[in-house]
Formats: sequence, C-alpha cells, structure tokens
Amino acid sequence: MNQSLVERIIRADIRALSAYPVPDARGMVKLDAMENPYLLPPALRQALGQHLAAAELNRYPVPSYTLLKNKLCVQFGVPPGFDVLLGNGSDELISIISTACAQPGAKVLAPLPGFVMYAVSAGFAGLEFVGVPLRPDFSLDRDAMLAAIAEHQPAVTYLAYPNNPTGTLFDAAAMEDIIRAVGNSGIVVVDEAYQPFASDSFMGRLPEFDNLVVMRTVSKLGLAGIRLGYMAANAALLQEFDKVRPPYNINVLTQAAAEFLLDHRAELDVQASALCRAREQLRQAVSGVAGVEVFPSEANFLLLRMPNVDKVFAGLLQRKVLVKNVGKMHPLLQNCLRVTVSTPQENALFLAALKEAVPESFL
Repeated sequence: MNQSLVERIIRADIRALSAYPVPDARGMVKLDAMENPYLLPPALRQALGQHLAAAELNRYPVPSYTLLKNKLCVQFGVPPGFDVLLGNGSDELISIISTACAQPGAKVLAPLPGFVMYAVSAGFAGLEFVGVPLRPDFSLDRDAMLAAIAEHQPAVTYLAYPNNPTGTLFDAAAMEDIIRAVGNSGIVVVDEAYQPFASDSFMGRLPEFDNLVVMRTVSKLGLAGIRLGYMAANAALLQEFDKVRPPYNINVLTQAAAEFLLDHRAELDVQASALCRAREQLRQAVSGVAGVEVFPSEANFLLLRMPNVDKVFAGLLQRKVLVKNVGKMHPLLQNCLRVTVSTPQENALFLAALKEAVPESFL
C-alpha cells in the first residue's frame, strides 16, 4: 500500500503506536498473563460441551442478557437496586467508559504503574491521560492523587484494587478520600479484576457513592477464554454507558458458557483458593533466593525485583519459563519481573529455573 495513503487516513498518534504484543508461549511454562492454570473437571467439561451444543448459533444473542446479568449480580454481591453492564472483557468496558466520557478537554487520571489500557483507551478516545506515581513501596500516594484531582478535575479516575502489575491492595481510606474528592465532577472506576484473590472489595459500597463504578472480569477466575467483563454503577450512569455498548457485544457461546458455569461457581472458587495458598508458598520460597525481593500481593501473581533482570529473564526463557519483564514499563518497576502463580508443578519449575538464572546473571 502507498505509505502516503496510510499517513493521510490514519491518525499520527495511532501510527506511532505498536500493537499489543503477545509472545509465543508454545512449549513454555506460561507464567506471563495471570491466567488460572486449572482446567474444569472432565465431567463438568463434558456437561458444558453439551450445554454449548444447544446454543443457537444461527441467532443473534438477546441483547438484554437478562439471565446472565441476574446471575452475575446474585453470585458476585452486586447490591440490591444495582445492575451490571457487560463487556467483551474489561478492555471493552474501559473503551465504553472512554467513549462516553470523551468531552472536549476531559481527562483520565490513574496511579502509575498501573494497567496500561487506561491510558491507551483514553488516547484512542482523544482524552488526556494524567498518571500519578505510586510511592516507592507501590502504595497509593493519597496526597499526590488529591492534588492531581484538584488540578485536573478528571472525568474518569481509575483505581485498580488490587493493582496490576504490583499486586498492591491500596489503602481503602485513601481510596474513599479520592472518591469523595472527585465528587460530582467525575467518576471513579474501581477495577477489581483480581477480586477472587483479594481480601476486600468496593462492590458492596456502591450505595455510598453516586460516582463509583466497580468493574470486574471473570478472566482471572478461570474463564479468560470466554472474554466476559462486567461493571456495576448507579442506574443513571449505566444507562448512558449502555448507549455506547455495541449491540450483541457478548456472543451466544460466551453467554451460554457463563450462564452454565456460574451455576458451578464452587469449582472455580476452589481453584482460586488453591492459587491463594500457592501464592503464599511461592512468595516464601522466592524470598529465600539470594538477591530477589518479593512484594506483597493480593492478586494471582507476584512482583519480584532483582539485579540484572534482563539477564535473569533471558535465563528463564532459555529454561522454557515465560514470565513478564516489566522493568521498562515505569521507573518504579526497574529490575522487576511479574510472575503468575500457577500449579505446584509449574511453580516448582519456575523456582528451580530462577535459582539457576539469578546466579548466572552475575557471570
């Protein structure tokens, strides 16, 4: 294609970007994407297959998704009187929020380091993104956040609870102060993507704050492949966001799978509990590796800091272990790797590879 055509029709800021990278994980111990490593039990998989076989693929989904939304509300503690809006993963929900709030001069604010899609989606929608650094220990800098809110009056403020890629569960009192400081000038989106592994939630506090949106996904619970996210907020906000939602955005197979599996949520909860136990076991084991610092986490991953992180990352790759090198994402993440907590077998493979790769990085 003639490059001049691309330059004429594609926005300059889009041309300057790179597509989201997904590394080839074939033959690897895959610990880079915070996925639940466990399959459903064979009998449940067979029953799910029979359920999906009955899905009417020749028909569009019923766009109200009433049954699925009701099950999500009941299963995940959405307060009475509140509803949910569904998205094709959290990414689509973030895009919906950005599009709906993209008035001229509007801004999006979030702590950094954080989930990259807050800034990416803001840019796509023409919103200015303002990042506020966390403290060196990855805790929320309440005073800096309040100062940024006063200066920028953001339309949207994101607080990931717990945060990605740090695993930090921010101080709830500081978050309350931020929600109140934003007030009627904007909304605060509490992103609880890792809620199955965390000790606290803001879902039950929706009635306290008119400007609060709680966003979640079923991906980390063990259903990453069906791409289903949901957010709860007061009815007036959801009504406006729903106008931006693409029609039929949740396909019939996702809808059918989610409706079926929510009736078997106990199995997913068992897996989440196992991962929480494994997280603590892995944290203790990794903290015993000389030169490696492990940060507290309430998600299904650990953030590690060590010298010569690029060499360690390469050493892990040589041993067929894929983790996420986040060292260049933000200055606070210098020399850091993010590692998904997995099965005991895969955690042991990672730990053995790490114990070999760290000493080698000094050679």
